[in-house]
Amino acid sequence: MKLATYKTKDGSVFCGVVIGDSIYDAGDILGRPGLHMRALLGSEAMAELRAAGTKGAAIPLDNVTLLPPVPKPDKIICIGLNYMSHIKETGRDKPQWPSIFTRYPSSVVGHGQSLVRPKASDWFDFEGELAIIIGKPGRNISAADAFEHVAGYSCFNDGSIRDFQRHTTQFWAGKNFDRSGAMGPWIVTSDEMQDPDAQQLTTRLNGEVMQSTSISDLAFSIPELIEYLSTVTELLPGDVIATGTPSGVGLFREPKLFMKPGDRIEIEISGIGVLTNLVEGEA
Repeated sequence: MKLATYKTKDGSVFCGVVIGDSIYDAGDILGRPGLHMRALLGSEAMAELRAAGTKGAAIPLDNVTLLPPVPKPDKIICIGLNYMSHIKETGRDKPQWPSIFTRYPSSVVGHGQSLVRPKASDWFDFEGELAIIIGKPGRNISAADAFEHVAGYSCFNDGSIRDFQRHTTQFWAGKNFDRSGAMGPWIVTSDEMQDPDAQQLTTRLNGEVMQSTSISDLAFSIPELIEYLSTVTELLPGDVIATGTPSGVGLFREPKLFMKPGDRIEIEISGIGVLTNLVEGEA
């Protein structure tokens, strides 16, 4: 299934099942009005939804605004330096442990919404990433059991304000400007993408390929990340893990290449789809 969170023209927010160019309200299908994504992911409703099929009105995707698939996750955990190609372009060796930082939900927009380059900097970089969405909660999860806790996958753009990221050894400042990152367009459930390592990630800026890599180039695999993170904190339904970006980011190009107002940035992952955002300047 493809699961998305969407806003209607009257401002109401729902989660639903995407089929073709339409979306169906999951709450209507299951007879649970107002069902939201975190509740859906963390319950038996997922299996019920698969069995129920589509019911109710088909809403054209053109008539709604797609929000981040999980609008208010308990945690957005990001992994830095997690593709061997990216580690090499930064001049580093493979780290012993994952590099971890967090993002706030206010820093992430959905598919089709505008990213915002802040007034404070014009060093606005792109980072195409695979996002893992947790379905089954857990603490101290073994790598062998990790995929049992994955609800699905999405595209993620870990938009970065590079000069602020470099102000200190902590990445937080450069990773949390409001509306600087994006996620979507939807979640593809794990039963439909059983081998994420076999997928290809491509980032395009104004139609030109900037990044193109197999997910198999991850330095720390998805099971390894889940095992490590769940040792520290309980992973909850709807938690998002952004797994890192490959080589080709604007910071390490010569000359440097950053996003500017009017640009179009696309993150495509085979088996999921294309996350597309325009860039605007901060008002």
